[in-house]
Amino acid sequence: MAPRISLSRLVEEDVFTAADGALATELEARGCDLNDPLWSAKVLLEKPELIREVHRDYFAAGATIATTASYQATPQGFAARGIGEQEAVDLVALSVRLADEARREYLADHPHAGPLLIAGSVGPYGAYLADGSEYRGDYALTPGEFEDFHAGRIAALVKAGVDFLAFETLPSLAEAEALLALGREHGVDSWFSFSLRAGDRISDGTPLAEVARLLDGQPHVAAVGVNCVPLGLVDPALAALRAHTDLPLVAYPNSGETYDPGTKTWGQATDGGAGAGGGAPASLAAGAPGWLERGARILGGCCRTTPADIARLAGKA
Repeated sequence: MAPRISLSRLVEEDVFTAADGALATELEARGCDLNDPLWSAKVLLEKPELIREVHRDYFAAGATIATTASYQATPQGFAARGIGEQEAVDLVALSVRLADEARREYLADHPHAGPLLIAGSVGPYGAYLADGSEYRGDYALTPGEFEDFHAGRIAALVKAGVDFLAFETLPSLAEAEALLALGREHGVDSWFSFSLRAGDRISDGTPLAEVARLLDGQPHVAAVGVNCVPLGLVDPALAALRAHTDLPLVAYPNSGETYDPGTKTWGQATDGGAGAGGGAPASLAAGAPGWLERGARILGGCCRTTPADIARLAGKA
């Protein structure tokens, strides 16, 4: 692995950085069946070369951040498949190596494309439950239990050389507090992004103002924002965060559809994902100018977005 690239330094430059889009969507397009509690982490076991291909396609589309296939890659989740702790740690490290290989391959052909960063994806406890809890935050663990759950994966990602940690789709303030403590231990840059109940509240009902106060001024927290949310909730959420923090903001919403965790299907939002200010933008690229005005420095896509969406967002299509 190359020396770590500082996310903090990148966002301090006050320029737009394009992150990647959905990993699972692209893996499914390549024939992977992700109807499994491990979700995209299942592909680490079965066809890891496809993950490298997706990372490379996003770099080619203009993304400068690759997010590892570790969102649901936890020792606890792998243990349910009879996989021991060391092999689980090795699989988490594999997710980093695949992203780095894609980066090296792309830079070999495009030596002036850098810097390209690797984000170590840390999904919430609710993702491990595989029941949609990351959109509700209706689980209660002690701080110690949260830290015990997340510690092994985080340590493996940092040891494998990620440039920073992406604590993402977080529905719970208590879980964010535990992750903040773990992040301090490792001293690696991170961003925190949350799922939402409304434009001004995360999924467990905590106001975004309280989230901003928790993270503002924390060492190694380089950005805060939202992900896996409807397009129309991004603007009000960024406005709520900006009112209480000067941290750079990050947003990577879904394509515009909404997810039903009960049926595990996607459908068109009945209200267009509109926030308090009106209708939703039609796409990532359409929403980007307004989100940048709100203080976003990192924009990408989450579920159901593709390299084509990122190419339009990055101005390459």
